[in-house]
Parts: sequence; structure tokens; C-alpha cells
Amino acid sequence: MPLENTAVASAPTWDATPGPSAAPPPAEPTPETPRKRGWLGWLIAAVIIAGMTWAKLHYFPSPAAGKEGGGKGGAEAKGGKDGKGGAGGPGAKVPVQVYVVAATRLADQVASTGTVIADESVTIQSEISGKITSLDLPEGRAVRKGQLLFTINAADVQAQLRKQEYNIRLYQAQEKRERTLLEKEYISQQEYEQSNNALLTAQADLQALRVTLAKAFVRAPFAGILGLRNTSVGAYVSPGTAITTLSRVSPVKIDFNVPSRFAPSVRIGDPVQVTDEATTKKFRAKVYAINPQIDPVSRTLPVRALYANQHAELRPGGFVKVNLELGETADALQVPTEAVVPVASGYTVYTVKQGKAVIQPVNIGIRSDKVIQITKGLAVGDTVIRTGILQVKAGDKVSVQK
Repeated sequence: MPLENTAVASAPTWDATPGPSAAPPPAEPTPETPRKRGWLGWLIAAVIIAGMTWAKLHYFPSPAAGKEGGGKGGAEAKGGKDGKGGAGGPGAKVPVQVYVVAATRLADQVASTGTVIADESVTIQSEISGKITSLDLPEGRAVRKGQLLFTINAADVQAQLRKQEYNIRLYQAQEKRERTLLEKEYISQQEYEQSNNALLTAQADLQALRVTLAKAFVRAPFAGILGLRNTSVGAYVSPGTAITTLSRVSPVKIDFNVPSRFAPSVRIGDPVQVTDEATTKKFRAKVYAINPQIDPVSRTLPVRALYANQHAELRPGGFVKVNLELGETADALQVPTEAVVPVASGYTVYTVKQGKAVIQPVNIGIRSDKVIQITKGLAVGDTVIRTGILQVKAGDKVSVQK
């Protein structure tokens, strides 16, 4: 069947140009926008890194920079013009002051603190209960031994005393009659002994009453100075009630302790220099008693000295400083107090040998506020560092300052 040629109609064409009222299509993102943002971030990071690098080099220079740097900075790091090491550098010398050890005379003294106590001191009180009927207590005044201080009402005791005296008279007469009867063998020995025992018992009771009556009259047990009284006439007191005090303050005693290592050197009669804390006056006393035992708690030896105190310079209860003199050493080695460094194992000093600091362990003896005796570890002529100890270490080079 013959095919017929058919013409295909072409699609209608439209004008690509939009009309005036048509909206423009959205713009597609261009590749230039992200590129600009990336470069800006890299630029900020570079600035931060550069700033940190500058700060490190300016404020925290490395040791290599000091060695390699030229000009003035390099010269100072190497020790100035001659390059021998400046202050704080690896080869720096620590400036110190020294003391050359020499043999000196030293008075062997032990410093301590003590307390002044009265030679004799008691609290005056009544031994019986009762009302005070008389009171003669000149407060703060001296009294003699046996002087009457106060009396207690003892009328009942006196009545019992008279009653007992009458009984004794009766027992004496009875004992006399029965002794006569015993001689004539009119009574037995047992009957006489009972009568005699009644007489002896009555006499013993009379003696007890007299002792009780004597307790109503309180007298000074020794010569001394009275304290302040704590009661008045008419007050009722009982045994143990403190009325006043009585003290003998001439002489006075000074109690103090010395370290146990000095115990073998302390002797009776050793001189003691006593300094009153209140007046700073100095007095001379002598050791008169030493405790035979060392205190196991403080490891010290209790010692007691005696001072005449004729003019009442020292008052009992006062605090004093004590220097116990144990003799004198002619060739003692002493160093300034600031030169000795306490450590866990004892004491050390820094000595200078060949221009370097060397640690030297030492043993110390007598010490004062300015010098300390060295008993072991140093010899005459040794050079000891006395200043700059906190800055110096073992092996450091030192520069001795005059």
C-alpha cells in the first residue's frame, strides 16, 4: 500500500524575551562568594599566630635566643662586656658576706626563764569551825612568829574543859581511896585498875580539849608579811577557809629548768644572773638545790637558786630571765646566729671553699641572741657565709662582699 507523504507540523515558537510584567529568574550563587570568606578566615588566623609568636619572643625569650642574640641583649645574657655571666645567668656569682671563724673566750652560760617564789609561804586558815570573835590582821605588814592573828568562838570547848577538870578531881580521889584499900587487900587488883584507868582516860580527854581550845587562837607560824584578808569579825568559818596569806620574802627562791644535756655541769653554788622582766634590773643569785631527777616530759633538769632580797627587789610570783654560768672556755668557736641553718637532721652552715658554697653539718653548744657556739664541724680559719643564705645553693659560685 503506497505510503503518503505527510508533513509533520512543527511546534509553535515562542518569544524568549519576557514581557514587561514578568519577574526575573533568581540569580544563581557565584563561586566568588565562598572564596572571599575563606581568605578572610585565613587572614585572621595568620594575624593571631603572628601576635602570639611576637609575644613569646618578646616576653618569654628562649635560652638560645640569649646566646645567639647580638648587640646589647646578647652581651648582657652572656655576662656583659667580658661574657663571664651576668646576674641570674648560668655562671652568675651570688653576692654574700662572710665571717672568718676564730677562737674566742666564751662564758659557758645556759639561758632560761624562771619564777620567783617566797622562801616560806602559807595560807592562814582555821582548823575548827566557829565564829571569828577577834581579828588582828595588818594587811601587807610584817608580823613576828607566834603573834596572835584571830580567834574563834570556843565557849563550848571551854565549858567542856572545866567539866573535865571536875571529873578528874573526882577520879583522883577515887583512885587514891582504892589504892589504900588495895594495900590492905580489901579490894582486888582488877577493881583498882578500873578506877585508875578512868582517871587516866579523863586526863587524856582533858588534854584533847586543851588542844582544841588552842586551835581557836590562830598565831603566825613564822615571821613574815601578811597578805590581804578575806573575812571580817563575826564571820563563820570552817576548816579549810582561807583567811589570808603569810609569806617570807627575804630571801627568795628562783625556780628554773636547764636542758638535760647540761645536767652533768650544774653544781651547787654555781652563780646565776637573774634579770627582772618588769624592771630589767640584774641580780646575782646562787644555785642551792638541784632536783635529782630529770623531768621525763620536758627533758629538763629543775634547779633552784637563792637570792637574799634584803630590800624586797624581787616579788614572789614574778617572771625572770636566768643565765646559769657554768664556767669559761678560752678557745671557743662562735659564728653569727644568722649563719646557722636548722635542718631535719640538726644544723648546717655554708662555707666558702675555692669560691663556691659548700654545706657543712655542725653541732651547736651555747647560744645567745647574736652568736652560737660550734662544738663540731668547723675549725679556726673557716669562712662561713652569714648573708645571702636564702639565695645560695651548694656548689654556687659566690662573690664575697666587704
